[in-house]
Formats: sequence, structure tokens, C-alpha cells
Amino acid sequence: MTLIPRPGRLVGLERLRLRSRLPLVLLGGVAMGLSWQPYNWWPLLLVGLPAFTLGVFRLQRLRQAFGLGYVFGLVMLSVTINWLHVLGFPVMAALILFESLFFGCLGIGISLVTRLRVWPLGVACLWVLCEFGYSRIPFGGFGWTRIGYAAVDTPLSGFFPIVGVVGVSFLVALTGQLVAWFTLHVLGQRVAEDPIRLRTAVPAAALVFVLVGTGLGLQHWQNEPLAGTKGSVNVGIVQGNVPGRGMEAMGRARTVTNNHLRETIKLTLKVREGITPQPDFILWPENSTDIDPLLDSQTRAVVQSATQLADRPILVGAVMAGPGEDERQTTALWWDPTRGVLARYDKRNLVPFGEWIPFRDELLPVIPMLKLVGAQSIPGTKPGVLHVPLTDGRRIAVGDVICFELAYDTTVYQTMTNGAQLLMVQSNNATYGGTGQIEQQFAITRARAMESRREIAVATTNSVSGFIDRDGRVVFRTKQFTADSAVRALPLRTSLTPAVRFAPWLDLALALAGGVFLLLGFLARRRADRASFGLVRENGGQPDLSRPEKEAAE
Repeated sequence: MTLIPRPGRLVGLERLRLRSRLPLVLLGGVAMGLSWQPYNWWPLLLVGLPAFTLGVFRLQRLRQAFGLGYVFGLVMLSVTINWLHVLGFPVMAALILFESLFFGCLGIGISLVTRLRVWPLGVACLWVLCEFGYSRIPFGGFGWTRIGYAAVDTPLSGFFPIVGVVGVSFLVALTGQLVAWFTLHVLGQRVAEDPIRLRTAVPAAALVFVLVGTGLGLQHWQNEPLAGTKGSVNVGIVQGNVPGRGMEAMGRARTVTNNHLRETIKLTLKVREGITPQPDFILWPENSTDIDPLLDSQTRAVVQSATQLADRPILVGAVMAGPGEDERQTTALWWDPTRGVLARYDKRNLVPFGEWIPFRDELLPVIPMLKLVGAQSIPGTKPGVLHVPLTDGRRIAVGDVICFELAYDTTVYQTMTNGAQLLMVQSNNATYGGTGQIEQQFAITRARAMESRREIAVATTNSVSGFIDRDGRVVFRTKQFTADSAVRALPLRTSLTPAVRFAPWLDLALALAGGVFLLLGFLARRRADRASFGLVRENGGQPDLSRPEKEAAE
């Protein structure tokens, strides 16, 4: 079977005018946007994905395909990441307008690849290629809206430990394309010289049932060798709360640190009263102190008091001065009650225009508002694994992921491939309290738990902290805008899932496959154009219209 169809084979959708395609694209954008948290209407993935594909299906004019894809992106992202308005509507608009460019390019790709016989597979690879691009470009990318993150509650979530987030994105995209394929066939589309019959839709429907059935089966598959344990530790989490909301949430740094001291004292009292187990260490969130505790004596005294009162080490989220002038680093410090700081991890994936300013020297004079970002954050260079001692003499390897880093596969995987036995997430999303960002980040954390088959402890300043088990189930979670704490036993795990080992290679392979399909689609279009030009010349400059083309011309 050739991938490139013979010229002249046109499906009825090709004859749809732009005004008929636009409602499909708008429907697709809204449906896709609502499939993510906080709405979590995940069945709409099977509406949004095929609607977008059908909206740009074999569109002849690539400019129109780009325009429809761009509209799809605008609608989807306006629904999904509208929480950025807390940073200012200009910031939200700028990011949405830029990120939509990737979906405009995706629209072109789909219009070309749907000319191939195996276009459902090709379009699914194009989705991975699109996510590969916007997760890296520019300035490290913004991979917050990958399809896999919307799939944590779907039947396909069982594939997470096998193929990772990228593989689940591909499988969900493929399922959506099979729905589009099935829809075309069931609607009785006719093509010149090759009528599409209902029986040809059966394989697509069967494959959808196989994917769903396998995913559901994997959800109930418990594989202890893949997630073996070597003892356990009790992890305490502290959510201290902050004095404000929105952009002013972290404005009183000393108050925030004092709040975490206060909640740590409450946790210690609950331990002494036998209400909760004794933790082996305590997790404080990112930005639990915005003042360098190694330089500021008052902040150092507060943190030291917390560790001594609890008589346990605390993994403290701190903003550290340096390494250069007017520079800073977002850092995790392992603070021992008797020996002070014994290990340190510096955040590697920073938020552009939130933690650092690209082209800072050039942009600051032009956009004075950027001064609010403060000192330039400098990324760390080493994986987030801290080899640290506990008070009982044991040494463990703690894997730490700080907030925005959750969206980066390599950063998360490297914590485990470098020996981490536990996974911690420190976050400060107080700025986004009350918005959809909170639930989206928690869903991403659940996806990371499922693909790694590791329990995860989450500590935030005032949003949603908690514990997630290796199946992605939420064992405990706090409420927003409150102070709270808890302790849970987490296994020390050493084995790695196939996803952690091989998903980065799968990501690259599927992205390259998307590029190959794109090239084949382009060649198919050129072949069809040349054939049409030849028919025109044979007929003395007049096109030889078959019945479908005559209907389109009329």
C-alpha cells in the first residue's frame, strides 16, 4: 500500500468552504479547552481532536489551513490558560497570540498529511511534533497544554508507566483521528473512483476499542518489580499560607516564613499528642522564604528554630542571592536541625518573564514594567537529587521538582535516573490562587506519579498541597488559602518504569515521524497539483472536472 494516493481522489470535505469549516474549528477549540482541568471534561477530547482535523481536512489553500489552525489555538488556549490574566491581560494576550502560531502550523500539517492513506497515524505524530516544538521553543518553551496532561482520568491513563506523557498524548491523538476517520466513513463520503463504504470503518472502531480496553487493563496491573520498595519514610508537608492574593500574595516575605514556622509547630504538637505519625523529614514549599537565609540572620533563625522544634530536617524552598550581582536562584535547601544546610538543589527550568527576562538589558529600558520581575534568576545545572541523612542515621536520595519544572520531561526523569528514591514537589502558585492553574498543575503532578509509578508529596505556599499515590490517586489534599499540614508514609522506590527510561527517545522518534509524514503530505500535494495541471493542458486549458469537482465549481 502506498502512502501517497493517486491524483484526483477527493473527499467531500475538500469541497467545504471556509465558512463551513470555521464552526468545526471553533467547536474543536472549545471542546479541547474544556478537556483540561479545572473543567476536566475529558470525553470532549474525542470531540475536539476530530473536529479540528475535519475542519482543515485536505484544505487546498495552506494559508487558510494556517488561519483555521491559528483560530483553533486562540480558542483552545483562551479557555485553558486564561488564568494568566492575573499577571495582566497584555501578558495573557501576548502568550496566547504567540503559542497559537504552533497550532496554525499544525493546521497546515494536518491539511497536507490527510492526503495520505494512513493519515490518522500521521496526524497523531504531527500532534507530538507540535508539542515537541512548543515545549522547547522559545526560551525553553511552554508545554503546559500537552494532551497527555488532560488524560489523567481517561481509560488511556494506564499507558502512562509504559509510554509516558508523550506516548499518552500520541495515543489520545490517534484515538481522536480514528474517530474522525470513522466519522468520514459512517457519513457515507464518496470519492472519485474509490467509494468509501461502511465496512472500511470497522478497523478504526476496533482499534479504538483495543486501545481503550488495553488502557483499562493496565490501570489494574500491579507490577511490583517495576516499582520495588526498600523501606519507607514518613514525610511531613507544611502549607503555611500567605498574607495576600494574586500579584501581592508573596509581598510580605517574613510573614510567609513565619507562617510556615507556625504551621510546623502545629504539626509538631499533633505528633506529640499522637494525632499524626512522627515525620522523618518535613517538606516546605517553594518560596517559603524569599529572603536568603544564609545571608539574613533573622530568616536563618526562623528556619533553624523550625528544624530544632520539630527535631527533624526540613527541605526548605528559598530564594538565594547570587551567584552574581543582581542575580538570584530558586533553591531547595536540606536543613539539618544540628548541622544546618547539608544539600542544595537549584531550580533548572525557569519561567520566562516571571523569574527571568530574556534580552533583559535590551527590554528593561523599553518595558519598565519588567522591573517587577526583580533580580535575574539563574538556572541550576544539576539534577534535583539530594543524598541526605535522616536523624535515625539512614541516608536517602530525595528527588525534588520545583513548580514549573513539572512540565519538563527530562527534568523529572533525571531525578529518578540519577537515583532518587522519593519524589517531592515544591511549589509557589499563590499568585494563581482561585484560578484553573492550580488544578492543572495538580493534574500534571498526578500524570508524573502514574508514569513513574512513584508516590509524590506536594507542598505549596497556599494552594493545593497533598499526597498522590503511584496510580495517580489523591490520598490527601489541602484547601486553598488555608494553613495545613499532614504526614504520610512513602515507600523508598528504586526501579524505573519503561516511561522513565525510554519516553525521551519515544518523544524524539514520534516527532521525527511527524516530520516524515509532513514531507510525504507535501509530496502528495505536489503530485496532485501536477496531475491537475496536466489535465488542464490536455483539455486545451480547461480542467476536466469529474462529478465531485463539478459540484464544487457550481
